[in-house]
Amino acid sequence: MAMLKLPDAQGGLVPLTLSTPKSHPVEPAAYNRKVLAAAHVVADPLADVDPWLEPAIDWDRTIAFREHLWDLGLGVAEAMDTAQRGMGLTWEHSLELIQRSVAAQKARGGGAVMACGAGTDHLPPSPDLSLDDVIAAYEEQCEAVEKAGGRIILMASRALAACARSPDDYGMVYDRILSKVAEPVIIHWLGEMFDPALEGYWGSSDHMRAMDTCLDILARNAAKIDGIKISLLSAEKEIAMRERLPEGVIMYTGDDFNYPDLIEGDERGYSHALLGIFDAIAPQAASALTALGKGERARYREILDPTVPLSRHIFKAPTRFYKTGVVFLAYLNGFQDHFTMIGGQESTRSTLHLAELIRLADAAGALSDPERAAARARPVFAARGLEV
Repeated sequence: MAMLKLPDAQGGLVPLTLSTPKSHPVEPAAYNRKVLAAAHVVADPLADVDPWLEPAIDWDRTIAFREHLWDLGLGVAEAMDTAQRGMGLTWEHSLELIQRSVAAQKARGGGAVMACGAGTDHLPPSPDLSLDDVIAAYEEQCEAVEKAGGRIILMASRALAACARSPDDYGMVYDRILSKVAEPVIIHWLGEMFDPALEGYWGSSDHMRAMDTCLDILARNAAKIDGIKISLLSAEKEIAMRERLPEGVIMYTGDDFNYPDLIEGDERGYSHALLGIFDAIAPQAASALTALGKGERARYREILDPTVPLSRHIFKAPTRFYKTGVVFLAYLNGFQDHFTMIGGQESTRSTLHLAELIRLADAAGALSDPERAAARARPVFAARGLEV
């Protein structure tokens, strides 16, 4: 029986006996939602680099994690913010990641689903940029993704947010890019809680006014759009937009706070999913999707609802640091042998945050092997001055 003594806010060490995990039967053929997990990258802790300045990636473990997601029938959203895009992962490394992942996808055959982030992150944001500069940057990445054989997720642009003067500027840029893509794309509206540099995206800091601009762009370009992922952490805003989408354009929830409700839906509709939390809880997500697809809604909620407190903790403000919790869980569950991240991002969450993450992961059944999780947690807390 695995036990830890985890620190609490009062300065004490509170015993926790880790529970035996439940089995999670998975039948991908039963899924009735499109689901992609935004996958993290595994750092190479032995590379001779300056971690804050140059990313070093363990390619074998990184691709193996994508194979794990595909084995569960989940799609992969590649080179997104979960992979530290714009927070340590450069466009150069993102493109290599995309190329390697596409090769792994093709090797598996037709069952592996993937879409890849294309943005402008190689273009430093500045109010002095022109819209043509932004368009050229988008075109470069879109062409590279298509050349690699990948589908495009059109990521929000820090450069566009920095130089756009009106909602019409957003329309002009997106119209131009969408006119040239070979296959329908997923649009990604990433809120400022995930990336403060995207404040005021679509030309307004009022999300509902911004939504109007975005919906106009979607309507004009519906034939070139598969769906839109919004990450605003507001079920109400997502539903309001979902109900106004043009015919043929679907909603992918990016709401890591309210995903069980949004994916289940109601008589008025439902969302598909493109979620960072599904990296961390992939077996639970796959099992819940199996139950939902079979019409077993109570079972779906029984599996997925206990993961919500864990997700809300991982994605708590400052939300942009959520990757630390995702990678910590990957380490505890044996998908990598260390808790090291590119850019030194393992340091962005406190010792108490990690302790609470273990408690919530245990309650959610998200620790696949309690003995291994406990053994791996101890050196992390020892490095922070605690014997747990």
